[in-house]
Amino acid sequence: MTTYFDKIEKISFEGEKSTNPFAFKHYDANQVILGKTMAEHLRLAVCYWHTFCWNGNDMFGLGSLERSWQKNSNLLAGAEQKADIAFEFLNKLGVPYYCFHDVDIAPEGNSVREYVQNFHHIVDILERKQEETGVKLLWGTANCFTNPRYMSGAATNPNPEVFAWAATQVFNAMNATQRLGGENYVLWGGREGYETLLNTDLKREREQIGRFMQMVVEHKHKIGFKGTLLIEPKPQEPTKHQYDYDVATVYGFLKQFGLEKEIKVNIEANHATLAGHTFQHEIATACALDIFWLN
Repeated sequence: MTTYFDKIEKISFEGEKSTNPFAFKHYDANQVILGKTMAEHLRLAVCYWHTFCWNGNDMFGLGSLERSWQKNSNLLAGAEQKADIAFEFLNKLGVPYYCFHDVDIAPEGNSVREYVQNFHHIVDILERKQEETGVKLLWGTANCFTNPRYMSGAATNPNPEVFAWAATQVFNAMNATQRLGGENYVLWGGREGYETLLNTDLKREREQIGRFMQMVVEHKHKIGFKGTLLIEPKPQEPTKHQYDYDVATVYGFLKQFGLEKEIKVNIEANHATLAGHTFQHEIATACALDIFWLN
């Protein structure tokens, strides 16, 4: 275990009157409420991307965070250091779970071969870290939206090579999630949509992503993954109009391709707001349609 946070004691519950900034005021992991502990109710997870990948930049300026693992000219060595520090952080915070995109944990490299080698190398490290700390993987996913190759979509891209790249990433991320004991696998298509109907064949793109999702389900059963497949609805951003607009839209998509019994939804509160709904509306809709994720 690293000593990056050696000046900070393990975070503990001290109650709402505590003045310690490094203490839980309301979260008591062991307090039993309605027959379950807070830890069982909340299942808190630290996300790798915002926590360890963001450099503090905003839309108008450069990064403001100085992080040693982001300064390493050897990107793979930096990823190794990031994994060490991440699990020290998780251990100090005392949360039971973490989650990641594939390229959060490992550099993409300059080819498919490098991507796979780098990713597998870091997954080896994460597996050891999980065994050492007892921290578990809540869910894994593949980032098929940041790289410029995905400008015109991933599963909906008209270029077969880009489609194959996305399939490669999802294949490896699903396998890693299975290996690490992940409880869910998330699919979020930030570039699966369109900017204008002038150059978009909606029927073709819908059928293309439908087949992609069918292959994801087929692979889940092939590798024996027992977790839940989840689509995370979002109406726009970065794409003007995304095909997973809201819960009802996702349900219609799943029904069309015979996937309503295979995939559920991972609802994000602000995504509901972007779609013009309340968070409660999206949850209620998902429950009514029997696609609410309740693990």
